[in-house]
Amino acid sequence: MENQTLVLGVTGNIASGKSSVTKELAHRGAVVVDADQLAREVVESGSSTLKKMVQAFGGEILQNDGSLDRDRLGEMVFADVKVRVMLDRIIHPEIAKKSIERLQELKKRSDIPLIVYAAPLLFEVGAESRVDKVLVVKIDPAEQLERLMARDGLSETGAQQRMAAQMQQQKKIAQADFVVDNSGTMAETLKQIDILWPQLFSD
Repeated sequence: MENQTLVLGVTGNIASGKSSVTKELAHRGAVVVDADQLAREVVESGSSTLKKMVQAFGGEILQNDGSLDRDRLGEMVFADVKVRVMLDRIIHPEIAKKSIERLQELKKRSDIPLIVYAAPLLFEVGAESRVDKVLVVKIDPAEQLERLMARDGLSETGAQQRMAAQMQQQKKIAQADFVVDNSGTMAETLKQIDILWPQLFSD
């Protein structure tokens, strides 16, 4: 029988600091299921998902060794909304299948205080139904732009393009059970997580 371990969805927009917040929750004992990691698994060389992607977008999305050229695919996806929609239709059902399997396995265990499902596109793909509560990591847009340019080596235009391609932050916050503001220092974020942690178990 499944126990009552809380499944917390952690989401937020690009360069908001979702990974840092997720890492801190893991330090406190949470077990993390990472949608980005699952996305990497479903497009491994030789996978049926990667074959479908090559059929849809051509061999140019592959590197010489047959693995996915993420940079090339990223350029195509952010430049054309139709490409992004096609990619989503191929990849998200596979991620959904894997995530549901992992979460169900973890729910059977009694030694886990918290299960975190880290998913940048939690709301966009309707994955909030897989979790009990949602935590949104928010960030000041000017700070987000700076961090994204520095992190990914993007021009301001390139960074803005990626930011604009996502659901508006305020829409995510409106659907959240918890919010952590990661616009400031890591110490300020940690204080918020310290306050949040007991709240997750208060029901």
